Amino acid sequence: MRGCSRSSARSRSRCRWRTSTCWRGRREDVSLAASALSALYARPAPQAPPHASHLRRNVMATLGLALVFGAAARVIELRPLELLHDAGNIGVFLRGYLHPSFAHLSEYAWQCVITVCIALWGTLLGAGIAVPLGLLGARNLAPHPVVYFAARRLMDLLRAVNEFVFALMFVTAVGLGPFAGMLALGIHTGGVLGKLLSETIESIDPGQVEGVAAVGAGRLHVISFGVVPQVMPNFLSYILLRFESDIRSASVIGMVGGGGIGFYLWDTIRAFNDREAATVILLIVLMVMAVDVVSSRIRRLAI
Repeated sequence: MRGCSRSSARSRSRCRWRTSTCWRGRREDVSLAASALSALYARPAPQAPPHASHLRRNVMATLGLALVFGAAARVIELRPLELLHDAGNIGVFLRGYLHPSFAHLSEYAWQCVITVCIALWGTLLGAGIAVPLGLLGARNLAPHPVVYFAARRLMDLLRAVNEFVFALMFVTAVGLGPFAGMLALGIHTGGVLGKLLSETIESIDPGQVEGVAAVGAGRLHVISFGVVPQVMPNFLSYILLRFESDIRSASVIGMVGGGGIGFYLWDTIRAFNDREAATVILLIVLMVMAVDVVSSRIRRLAI
């Protein structure tokens, strides 16, 4: 009797364990099935299409630009039809430049050489001014916000004042001649190149700078090995581009006593000597084209 009771108790406990295990497994299967169904039939909340917001933003920007340009056209009294109506007068003016005179060609050619030298040294002086201003005017390299602000405002001042104004100032200081023109170009170019250099420095990869600083390098070594290799190609390209611009500026800065071919251009135009003026303009065009070709070759070799 005792053996029978023991076996029946064991069988009942086994049945209860099997029943609880099966029920637990069924509950897990039911919960998994419910979660799968909810994930299958769940739908994300409706969102506004991105194209509609982009289109609305583009339309508003276009309307704003149209209003700005429309107001600017009204301020400058833009009348393109009058240009077509008076095109004959332009033809009469240009007719006098169709037959250039080469009587003073050698003198004008030498003045073009002087103009190139003015632009060359002006660009070199501007690059020398731009390096400290660009380093101090970069937000990620400036030692203090006050230094950053001062460098930025100084670059704004140098860029805002035209080369003609600087030329007049230096003519009164050092007298008429190419030296005054070179100083004027150099000061203005320093502000332009400094601005470009500071913007380039602010866009460099900080990882390379942090890697150089992590090995215990000083500030000068960080700039030399972490900043200069990243900005040098762009800075050289900016210098060459600015040299081409300085050629054109030096061609006319002689009108205020800065030396070079600009003085002869202004003198012939003021005297209504169209043939001589045509020769000067032709030489300026050829000079600019030659400098553009040479700078393109240098850019391909150095950058």
